[in-house]
Order: sequence, then structure tokens, then C-alpha cells
Amino acid sequence: MTEGMTVPAGAADPAAGMGPVTRRRQLGVRLLALRGTCGLSAEEAGERAGVSKATVSRYERAKGNVRWNQVDQLCRAYGASDEERQRLVELAKNSRDTEVWGIPFAAKLPDRMRMLLALENEASCIRHHTVGVVPGLLQTPRYAQAIKATPGNTFPPQDLQEFLRIRMLRQRILDRATPPAYHVVLDEAVLRRRVGSGEVMAAQLDHLLARGRQPNISVQVLPFSAGAYSAALSTFTVFGGPDPSLDVVFLENQTGSLFLEEPLALKQYAEATAFLRQEALDTTASAELIAEASATHLRNRK
Repeated sequence: MTEGMTVPAGAADPAAGMGPVTRRRQLGVRLLALRGTCGLSAEEAGERAGVSKATVSRYERAKGNVRWNQVDQLCRAYGASDEERQRLVELAKNSRDTEVWGIPFAAKLPDRMRMLLALENEASCIRHHTVGVVPGLLQTPRYAQAIKATPGNTFPPQDLQEFLRIRMLRQRILDRATPPAYHVVLDEAVLRRRVGSGEVMAAQLDHLLARGRQPNISVQVLPFSAGAYSAALSTFTVFGGPDPSLDVVFLENQTGSLFLEEPLALKQYAEATAFLRQEALDTTASAELIAEASATHLRNRK
């Protein structure tokens, strides 16, 4: 696996252009493969390299920042080629957890939210299925503010506006020079559920239509008439990049968040995404349904 990712001399480095989270994950994949080739346990690898077992495990799982000198020691312990070792050391030197999304308040966010922001920023493709509300990347400020917090998920008044501002700033990734491809499948319930007033809903759905006309964004609706699907019973997001092995599935619920990276989970969610996009209305029919729902909310605004 590691040999397949090694770049010949003079070729472009696949890590070029990666953000810090992706670099750490790429580094972890390579280090784990090198250790596997040697047949060493994490404890044995640490003893050879002069680092702790916990450090070996943490680097392989892409948790936290990385010390390049320890990566150098691990590569030498694994007998990596000079070219491979130098490449991994460069990944380590450029894998610091920086505010690449340019949102200063992000430092106050919980780790799971910081990870979500980083994945959004670094993804070249985002595939989102939602059954509850319009995705954060497509929300209007008034719609976002009208979403009711459930117990245990309320913000102090002084922080609420900052978190709402972050939600709006996240949307800048859709307008940058090279934006991610963003594919959204909405359950029809998202269109029908009234969030705030009828005017708020109409404005939100009109915004959804405008966003759906952008070349990098596709919005499809899974209509009530299609019936129920086991794959469509929960909200999930798949973040993808140039290397499919580094895709991540993001799940969120009342008690926390999950980031899934196991090959079987990635395969199952990729298949679910493809299936739901096939079952949903095409973008033209979806736009017609969204426009109809917008008009209905406007008529019933009182």
C-alpha cells in the first residue's frame, strides 16, 4: 500500500495542496503501512524508534500534532527508503493544526466541530443526505437562528451569535475559486417542516434554489411519494478527496458526533449515497418541488 503511494523522483507530490488534517491522515496511513510491512507491534516500533507506544498509535490515527523528528526516527526503524522518509518528514513538518478556514472563533469550538470545519475546508467533494433541516452550508441566517435548540444543546447568549456567524462563514468554501463539488439529497420533510415563519421558510427555499443553480452544487429531493428507505432514515455526510481511502463519513446525534473511516463503513455509505441520488428526483424536478413548497409557505406565512 505504501509503495503504491510513493511518488517517483520528479513527480508531483500528492500531498501538495493538502490541508493539515489531510496531511496527518495521509501520514498516519503511510506509517501504519510501513509498520505492517515490518510486522512490528506498536510497542515494538516505539522501542526501536525511542518513542512511546502511545505516540506510535496517535500518529497512525492522525490524532493531534506531529513532531517531525519522531517521524524520522520511526521511518528509520521501519527501514523506509530515504525518499520515503524525507517525504513523510515533510508531511509532518507541514501538518500543524492551523486555522485554515480563517475563522478566529473556531479555537473555542469543541474538537469534533473543529474537525468538521477542517474536513469541509479540505474536501474536494461533499455528499450530504439530510432528513431534519437544510444543511448548514446552505442555510440563511434567519433560518439558522430559527432552529430550536434541544435541552443540552443550548448556547450561552453571548456565544450564540458567534456560532451563527461561524455557520455563515463556513459557506464561503462553496464560492471560492476551486470549490468542492457539493451533492445534497433532502428528504421532502425538510421542505415542508416550518422553521421560523412562512416568510423565513420561503426565503430559505428560494436561497436553496439559487445555490442549486451553481455549477458545483446539485440539490435533489427524495419525495414522500418514493416511500421509505432504510438508508434514508438518518442524516449523514461523506467528505471526499483525491484519495478515496481518506474519505470520512460524518454522523451527528444528540449525544455527540462520529467520524467513520473504516473501509467497510466507507463502502456502505458510498453505496447508500449513490442509491439515494438515483431514487431522488432529478435536479430539475427537485427545483420544481422546492419552488412549490416555497410558494406554499409564503401563502401560509401567517
